[in-house]
Amino acid sequence: MVTADNNEGTRVAALFPGQGVQRSGLGKRWRDTPAWADLTATISEASGHDVVELLLETDSETLARTDLAQIVVYTASSLSWAEFRRTRPETEVVAFAGHSLGEYTALVASGALSTADGARLVGARGRAMVEAVRRAPGGMAAVMGPPATEVASLVERVRATGGHLWIANLNSPAQTVVAGDREAIETAGELAREAGWRYNVLPVSAACHTPRMAPASRELSHALRDVRFAPGHGTVVANTDARPHRAGRVWADLCKRQLVSPVRWEATLHVLVAELGCDRLIDLGPGRTLAGLARRVLPDVPVTPASAIADAR
Repeated sequence: MVTADNNEGTRVAALFPGQGVQRSGLGKRWRDTPAWADLTATISEASGHDVVELLLETDSETLARTDLAQIVVYTASSLSWAEFRRTRPETEVVAFAGHSLGEYTALVASGALSTADGARLVGARGRAMVEAVRRAPGGMAAVMGPPATEVASLVERVRATGGHLWIANLNSPAQTVVAGDREAIETAGELAREAGWRYNVLPVSAACHTPRMAPASRELSHALRDVRFAPGHGTVVANTDARPHRAGRVWADLCKRQLVSPVRWEATLHVLVAELGCDRLIDLGPGRTLAGLARRVLPDVPVTPASAIADAR
């Protein structure tokens, strides 16, 4: 039974995952929850996608498309958050963070954005990224084992040969994601395997969080002009600078920078615990990806997936 998040004095941080946790039938878990009808209608209208069909009927191969994956994960995480607040109203969440796309759900949960404005931005972000990939296909790969400093050296070796490769995600002490052109991804894989490192090419065609996303960042700036961030909101630790923010005025710039900058997830988790005093983390998206990363980064801090909370009721 999950009860620790109700302990007096517990400081809870809510975490929201990014693209990659989508799967066919993802929405069935929340179809009968009170928030389903309103949230799916709001997000469908704002994003331009039929999210009910995407959540219930669309096959996994189709959901691999960047724009569809992102709106599905955003909707599922929003439903998870709504159900968590309904079933755990006594739990005070003092900080929020989201991995890549998940940052938009974190902004909504913190009160910085409305659900509709979050959906508008996620829809625009996804479409802009699809167009950027059409112009310049790329890829991503997870390097597992070495510290980030050694992965950075590998990246420099690839770049010295003319390859276009960057660090995209700093996820944990033993997991760093690189991104770039497909040829550079292949070259990096050869070097990583020679070094005895695990190297997993991810099923994406975009070089996310690198300069290859600059066209998408520019396109997103147009959508950002049409939404309103709240002047003040709950604490959100940003991907780009791993700093806590509570003022809406900073987020238009941070959202644009996020597309072309590494996700500093390991540092984000340390800030939540060491600086903001959070002593429990809850992974509020579908799946348990962020819970797994958090356990590797902060093994002494309790972390609970939302599914475990639901099972304990």
